[in-house]
Amino acid sequence: MDLSLVIPVFNEVENLGILMDEITSALAGEDLDYEVIFVDDGSSDSSYELLQSLREENDHIATIRFRRNYGQTAAFAAGFDHARGKYVVTMDADRQNDPADIPKLVARIEEGDCDVVNGWRENRQDPLLMRKMPSKIANWLIATTTGVHLHDRGCSLRLFRNEVVQELNLYGEMHRFIPELCSFNGFQLSEVPVNHRPRVAGKSKYGISRTFRVIVDLFTILFLQKYSDRPMHLFGNVGIPMGLIGALILFFLGAHKIWAGVTDGLEGFHGYRIGDRPMLLLGVLLIILGVLFVAMGLLAEIIVRTYYESQGKRVYRIRDYAPSEEMVKESADLADE
Repeated sequence: MDLSLVIPVFNEVENLGILMDEITSALAGEDLDYEVIFVDDGSSDSSYELLQSLREENDHIATIRFRRNYGQTAAFAAGFDHARGKYVVTMDADRQNDPADIPKLVARIEEGDCDVVNGWRENRQDPLLMRKMPSKIANWLIATTTGVHLHDRGCSLRLFRNEVVQELNLYGEMHRFIPELCSFNGFQLSEVPVNHRPRVAGKSKYGISRTFRVIVDLFTILFLQKYSDRPMHLFGNVGIPMGLIGALILFFLGAHKIWAGVTDGLEGFHGYRIGDRPMLLLGVLLIILGVLFVAMGLLAEIIVRTYYESQGKRVYRIRDYAPSEEMVKESADLADE
């Protein structure tokens, strides 16, 4: 199988038939063996019934139906699990992505210097205030904090090598950070300008509220990027300074009380009260928080090591491996025996 298209579907009955016709037309002139995997994400209209009808008429169509609405991330994950193609394309079912751009994505990835080709909606056909502006702000924020710079990370039209999607562990609403997850795993990204069309049927499932969810999920992405295999560096870098500052505060208060006793005797020592000073409570609080953060870091380190060692996972990913000639000869000798 050369190509697998993964298309999440949620109440898009008005678009599915035309979309499939456009896909068939776009790939008709290409020498590609392809499949189209529609993932019905708990649609409440007749989307799945229409998909079944289309499947009976077209041998390229495969369908997956969820028991309820799990969200776009789960739909992509299910499609990736069932994709058999050398390359995997993702796109929306609302017909705003143009299937005619798929050959362009394939041509770009076959140049051999990238693993993921992202669509770039140069002329985006969406409302400025509710869609384009929040998207630009989120795009800038994510690029600044993660270091993954793309013109358009919100476009669902992407093409992956199959080994890329097999490395993606999607959950929650992490589909918004697929480029970042790919980059963290060491895969090379590229961009290609693509056509973007206004929605002509059905109802948009997106709103401005998702911008706030993106910001929350960004903290998870940053943690995975920098500390997923060394959480103690995060918790320790917070906890140890807290504990040191708290210890310095207590040392300062204690030193002042002792100095008062040295200069004024027992009367000065007993007269210099620190028990009711806010600084004492602050010092104790910082020490307690510092100990807790360090303890959390140690527990996280144990969990991370259990995760990697129990499943035989590695903390690295190899792109290419060239064995020595001696190893090649030894393998050949063993094969002859």
